[in-house]
Amino acid sequence: MSTDAIVLLKADHKEIRKVFSDFEKAGENANAAKGKLVNKMIELLTVHTYIENEVMYPRVRALLPELEDDVLESYEEHHVADLLVVELAALKPTAERFTAKTTVLIENVRHHMDEEEQDWFPQVRAGLGRATLQQIGAEMVEARKKAPRKPSQPSALKKTIDAVIA
Repeated sequence: MSTDAIVLLKADHKEIRKVFSDFEKAGENANAAKGKLVNKMIELLTVHTYIENEVMYPRVRALLPELEDDVLESYEEHHVADLLVVELAALKPTAERFTAKTTVLIENVRHHMDEEEQDWFPQVRAGLGRATLQQIGAEMVEARKKAPRKPSQPSALKKTIDAVIA
């Protein structure tokens, strides 16, 4: 398997999109199924945002200063997703706003992934090249091992708090 950072992130995006699609197809009264899908969504997004925030974004920011505004926007998009994830983790699938809140999360994250894949990744690939992207990818693989799986874990909470007060 490639350790190219962009290949790894796109693989995450594909898995996340599949869970989104499954949620949307689950049906109106499929509370148990939707609850399980949201739990999976929360885990995938918590891990994914952690490795981007801890490895990908800081490295790109340092190596490609011309992409600083894009990195800062991505941090903010993650912040919005983090807040929704924390709120969703506290809701039961039968809660009045559960499906609506999940839909808003899906819309926001899809927008973020589309922007990354269509606009940002091509710029990063052109600016960094294969060897650097493989090195960053290897760092991401290591970070994934210690990444939080739930928003209530200390490293995830710190990330959310930092986003709020930064």
